[in-house]
Amino acid sequence: MDPVMHSFDPPERFVAGTVGAPGQRTFFLQARSGRQVVSVALEKQQVTVLAQRVDELLDELMHADTDILIPAVAPLDLADDGPLEQPIDEQFRAGTMTLSWDTDDERIVIEVYPIDAAEEEPEVAGEVLVVRLPAASARAFVERARKVVSAGRPDCPFCGEPIDPVGHLCVRANGFKRRA
Repeated sequence: MDPVMHSFDPPERFVAGTVGAPGQRTFFLQARSGRQVVSVALEKQQVTVLAQRVDELLDELMHADTDILIPAVAPLDLADDGPLEQPIDEQFRAGTMTLSWDTDDERIVIEVYPIDAAEEEPEVAGEVLVVRLPAASARAFVERARKVVSAGRPDCPFCGEPIDPVGHLCVRANGFKRRA
């Protein structure tokens, strides 16, 4: 069976976003080109790691001895603070993600496979989201992803776990309930 490939080369829009209140948010990667919109659910940590790895790859390319023009920061005209496209229809839940640089097209390539593909080889997954981004768009993705992740609950200064509006039981404070 051939996998269903959701390919965006390049997308008109590729963002990380959330639905729900802090502490109960669902995270999504969403790509759009024309009327084609694909939303993939994932964990907060996956968004964090993806943004970090994209940023690191761009930094490495920027400092490499090549003729590739890589912006150090996201261009202002590519900032995207808009909400996710509605309706949000979850295509699948993300499992394995790969990241690479296509030297011929000078684009970052992000491949997202369903969580059930982690048990199999990703190449035989039933679906895959493939997004190919120019460097400037990738920087804009990183900036928005970091904003989305940091917009949640504040972290406890002692244990690093999120603090709910009513406080939390901090293991480093011997279970003492701290107030936000």
